Formats: sequence, structure tokens, C-alpha cells
Amino acid sequence: MMRAILHPRYGAPDVLSFGEIARPIPGDEDVLVRVHAALASVGDHHVVTGKPYVIRLSVPRPRNLPPGTTMAGRVEAIGANVTAFRVGDEIYGDARTGAFAEYVVVSPQRIALKPTNLTFEEAAAAAWGVTALQGLRDAGRLQPAQRVLINGASGGVGTWAVQIAKALGAEVTAVCSTRNVAMVRALGADHVIDYSHDDFVEGATRFDLVFDTVGNRSMSDCRSVLTPKGTYVSCAGGGSGMRWLSRIAVGLITQVITRQRHPFFVVKPNQEDLLVLKELIEAGKARPVIERSYLLSEVASALRQVGEGRGQGQTVIRVAAS
Repeated sequence: MMRAILHPRYGAPDVLSFGEIARPIPGDEDVLVRVHAALASVGDHHVVTGKPYVIRLSVPRPRNLPPGTTMAGRVEAIGANVTAFRVGDEIYGDARTGAFAEYVVVSPQRIALKPTNLTFEEAAAAAWGVTALQGLRDAGRLQPAQRVLINGASGGVGTWAVQIAKALGAEVTAVCSTRNVAMVRALGADHVIDYSHDDFVEGATRFDLVFDTVGNRSMSDCRSVLTPKGTYVSCAGGGSGMRWLSRIAVGLITQVITRQRHPFFVVKPNQEDLLVLKELIEAGKARPVIERSYLLSEVASALRQVGEGRGQGQTVIRVAAS
């Protein structure tokens, strides 16, 4: 048996409970990980609440199985056909589901050896950087010396986006609230716009890429600050399912009638990108920003905080002692 967070039905985080379930058994192609820390993300909040409703099309109905995706821990056991990892390896990555528990079965293709200069809590937060990496490098096709605007630069994805964009050689303009200006500037942003006082839409600068992590501005607003061949990429999942689908539809139509790009972006967790991120972190080019940590029994409280959407960096769950 193991301690875990139980998810009986969709609803506010209060539907979650702390209890015991059977420890999972790895198959021949699997890795069993003893979880030391997990990330409490806005994605986890969506899975627990089932909102936007489009989430329910791709997420299995809750059956008291633990939610949670991004984690870090030690390899407890490996399947007969697994050769890339050994028992005792310290890893980080994406479990797909089940990370809010003492043990989780994962695919070896979705994990990598954790950065040597990070704790387990930091590594659990670091795996979320893959979202920013793929959004900027792949969907955004960001090149050195290009100008990128990051809307929501102080959040869980935004803090990674600032650092990764700088590592890719871009000129970074970050949008955040007053309390986060100093933090975002310390991460390497070349310019910071405090949305409490200034509106990035009213500025004269035009950007090669707008990377939107919050979705609080219309697509026309974001397009207005792009260069004629600029790209708008969003990883924002908030709002209703219809609003989410409508933004995709508008983006596709706009892309047809203009030279601006609006690629549909879905994160694809994989070992190769975790290794890229590991290299950046160990080289001192990126680091996690953790606002607060909670115990495993406090996951509901952590997700309530994350759901408010005003976090500074990331929120982690301490599952086991290091």
C-alpha cells in the first residue's frame, strides 16, 4: 500500500482526499518511481476540476486514482525490457498521471536523470520548463536576436520562458505585475512591462514572437504587436472550452489571410527535451522559481492557490524525504 491523493469526481480541489491505495506494479516497459516531489500546476487544477470541459475529452473520468503529472524521485524498480535506467537513479519528468502519490509507474521515454545541481523539489518544478522550451523553440521558431514578448512572465511557465528565450539568444520583453518586476528582471528579461501601469498593446515595439501563458488578452491585441511575419503562440488553458476552441479557430483563419503564424501548440513530454533542459540548468542558464511548497496531504490547498492564477513561479508538493 502507499499514501496518495484520491480523486473521486470532478470538482473544486476540496473533492480530493488523502488516503491509501495499492502500490502500482510496473510492466516490462515501465519504471517504478518513488516520488520525492511533484509539481502542483494549473494543468493539474484543470484535471481535478474538469474545466474547461474540453479537458474531459482527453482525461479519464476520476475513479479515486491520483492526479498529478510532473514529478521527481528515485527509481525503485525497472521492467524487464528497460535498459536506460537503474534502480536508485535520481530522475525527473512527466508521469502522465498519478504523481500525487508515494509511487508512480512511468514510461522511460518521459523521464531523464535529474539536473545534478537541483533538489528533488526543484527538479519537480524544472520539468515544467519543457512547455516553455517547446513553445518557444518549436512552435515559435525563435531565433537569436529576435524580439519576443512573454505575457505572464512571472508564472509557472513564464519564468521558464524568460530564461529559455534568453538562452536561445532572444531579446526578451516580459509582462508581469508590480510585485514581480524585480524577480522577472533578475531572470534575465531585457525589458519589463508592469501591466498595472502600462499596456504592451500601446507600445511602439513590434515583436517576432508573442508567447502568451495567460490568455488574458484578445488575439487581435496580441496580433497588433507582431511584425508582419510574426508568430503568436499560446499555452494558456484558462477560460471556457468554447473560448479555447474559438481562439484556435480564429488563429487558423488569421493565419490563412495574413503572413503571421498562429500555430496550435500541444506539449509533448519527452526525454530528449528533458536532457536539453538539464543541460541549460547545469550550465546555470535557467533555474526554477518556487513560490511555496506543501505536504502531500495538502494538495487540495496547493491547487486552490494555483487556481487563483496569481502565483510567482511554481508550487511544489513534498511527497517523501530526500
